[in-house]
Amino acid sequence: MTRPPARSPIRLEWKPIDLKLRHDWTIARGSSAVKRNVLTRITHGGIEGLGEAAPNARYREDAGSVLKALERLAPLLGDDASCTEEIVVRLETVLPDGPAARASIDIALHDWIGKKQGVPLYRLFGADPARAPLTSMSIGIDDVPVMQERAREAAAFKILKIKVGRDNDREILEGIRMVTDVPLYVDANEGWKDPRAAVEMIGWMKSMGVVLVEQPLPAADLDGARFLRDRVDLPIIADEAALALDDIAPLAQAFDGINVKLQKSGGLRMARRMIERARSLGMKVMLGCMVETSLGITAAAHLSPLADFADLDGHQLIEDDPFQGVLIRDGRLVLPDRPGLGILGTW
Repeated sequence: MTRPPARSPIRLEWKPIDLKLRHDWTIARGSSAVKRNVLTRITHGGIEGLGEAAPNARYREDAGSVLKALERLAPLLGDDASCTEEIVVRLETVLPDGPAARASIDIALHDWIGKKQGVPLYRLFGADPARAPLTSMSIGIDDVPVMQERAREAAAFKILKIKVGRDNDREILEGIRMVTDVPLYVDANEGWKDPRAAVEMIGWMKSMGVVLVEQPLPAADLDGARFLRDRVDLPIIADEAALALDDIAPLAQAFDGINVKLQKSGGLRMARRMIERARSLGMKVMLGCMVETSLGITAAAHLSPLADFADLDGHQLIEDDPFQGVLIRDGRLVLPDRPGLGILGTW
């Protein structure tokens, strides 16, 4: 009996990339001027798939840990890139921590599948690109006149997300309101500690045209989050508290929605499951991002028609983006219709 020819293993390559930010980026936790990410590429059957890891110290990852993880995971990919589910589950089992490293492979596998089938990813997800939402543009913490200038520069966006969490949050919001009247999201990145003070602050912020508040209190403070949610009228969205599928059910009693990020969840597969779980619990969904190139942002954008809110602006924060993908037109995400991610550019 003749045996079928052996299939070649999936080839995985990776390289770090330093992303210079247009401006120093400051949130409640700290500042940065350069972000080091890791690009991945799988090759199988003459087709390439591209991915990106955007590690974040808040989740105990950096470029060094991603590179080590990819070296560990590369031999586990097998010899059939079409078995995405099986591969991703295997990687989750071997490396339950390290979501950014896994996300980079997951994204590359999805890109490969879309290219092989000749369809954009949003079609594989059953998403209607016409339903892609507006995206906010984030304004990092800085001196108020600098933040005002950033708001002016973002005039093409219909929503701004204002980073807060320091001791001059009222001054920041008053300053932003002097230069724009667009709706505002506010993101404290766990910067507020007192739930009672947060209730008062959010009540005042509502009067300033804030329409949504993200992770106001530390992720571990679910009691504080419940107290807050019962006393304010604005949607409260969990970000740092919403890392994995099992986090969501407990959060449903303390938050109105979750912020799903590919780099937190481990990629597109788990992000879709998190969206479905949140919906089953009656929660809103925001799709967010880290500082990423258009490669990583476009991957998330293919899921955006399934979300209520989008904050997919990480590629807008960097200089010399090496890729082209999702566009932002009149503040709204416009998905590429090329196969896979639909990315243009050289890896």
